[in-house]
Amino acid sequence: MSRASRLLDLLELLRRRRAPITGQALAEELGISIRTLYRDIATLQAQGADIQGEPGLGYVLRPGFTLPPLMFSADEIEALVLGSRWVAVRGDTRLAAAAGNAVAKIRAVLPDDLRESVDAATLTVPMFRGEPVAVDVSVIRAAIRKEQRLVITYQDQNGEATTRTIWPLLIGFFDKVQVLAAWCELRQDYRAFRVDRIRSVEPKDERYPRRRAVLVQEWRARQGIAAPAGN
Repeated sequence: MSRASRLLDLLELLRRRRAPITGQALAEELGISIRTLYRDIATLQAQGADIQGEPGLGYVLRPGFTLPPLMFSADEIEALVLGSRWVAVRGDTRLAAAAGNAVAKIRAVLPDDLRESVDAATLTVPMFRGEPVAVDVSVIRAAIRKEQRLVITYQDQNGEATTRTIWPLLIGFFDKVQVLAAWCELRQDYRAFRVDRIRSVEPKDERYPRRRAVLVQEWRARQGIAAPAGN
């Protein structure tokens, strides 16, 4: 393995960890000596990577340092393009536009041979014809990020409408529908709301009282769902 590849692998290991990881654990995973690891960390720090820590305590990479897109492999580019195309046909208008913009930004800084990989990506996503959605889903997504209460009008399968105050947690994308998982103040329990049955949505200028990460963990435990990496 070249030193450049090893440095990139070290960055990726650190990026995947939110808590400090010991130098010995990093060295073992990379298959290098602890002395080499310390030299590599010093090199990355000199290049601008905000790696904090010290021997015996562990290391953590602070947010803000990004890998140059030109280091993507052909497989990684295809994965990014495929994911963006999926979002473009499944997401709301703003999310679809963001996916296209992200690919354009990556493409702009790639060398010619990798830029051709973007243009000639061999994987595609079929057109999507799901249930029509009456509300602006970006409002729901913003409330999730802000941990903000929402007041929604929800129509059940029998056509009866109720007004709910909810704590939105996450949106699941299924074959033909999107489902919003949330805590419902009316029911005093977790509930799933089909987004296409939400008739109105109004954010309240107040956060819900518990942290979203804790609520999601509790919801997953109730559902018997293991948390996927990065979610």
